[in-house]
Amino acid sequence: MGHKKLIRFEAIKTFPNVLQYPQGMQGKWNAFFGNSNGITLELACGKGEYTVALAQKYPNRNFIGIDLKGNRIWAGAKKCIEEGTKNAAFVRTQIEKITDYFTAGEVQEIWITFPDPQLRLSRAKKRLTHPRFLRLYRQILAPGGFIHLKTDSPNLYDFTKLVCGIYELPVMEDEENVYARQEISEELRIKTYYESLDIAGSNRVHYLKFRLPEQLLPEKDEQLKQLLRETQIKTGSYK
Repeated sequence: MGHKKLIRFEAIKTFPNVLQYPQGMQGKWNAFFGNSNGITLELACGKGEYTVALAQKYPNRNFIGIDLKGNRIWAGAKKCIEEGTKNAAFVRTQIEKITDYFTAGEVQEIWITFPDPQLRLSRAKKRLTHPRFLRLYRQILAPGGFIHLKTDSPNLYDFTKLVCGIYELPVMEDEENVYARQEISEELRIKTYYESLDIAGSNRVHYLKFRLPEQLLPEKDEQLKQLLRETQIKTGSYK
């Protein structure tokens, strides 16, 4: 591990707005923030650009960025401390453990911003909009809560649309090319470090806003797997 990473890992241990694999936090977030405001999560938050920007835009809501990489979380957490942003926090953990930290209905919205698209078919279950993860989100999302996906990967965008279709998830907004719109919401204007890299090389950003049903997601995972094999979702190498 590089010297800079070591310094940042040590630093976040002292940050009051960073919790690493916290225990006993289910149902305790309002006490942590000192208010009863709603909670929004940013999953795979990286440097936390969305967590920080949304917290500053909406001071009457609470925001939590979640990522495994402590050296990335350091950037957003430090900015919040320097700028006095009290309604944002960060949790260092795996997304798979998310139900360990939140109780049923404790989260109002989830943002998934430029996650690893996990392009290979063999890694489809690691995509953060795979039904495997959606079932976890459903356990903590309040009824009617939204999930936002913002990505430069056409493969992940198409995959998520396929999931929404198969599992009959209500799609509220669907933008194939966000910046082609004449009017862009302030939330979608927020740019992350990974967006600036344009790793997918698509030169466009995709956005989906959808809901999960109150009932359990149907067991259609094998159908999804078969469709992925047959179509291979437009482009990319799926092995």
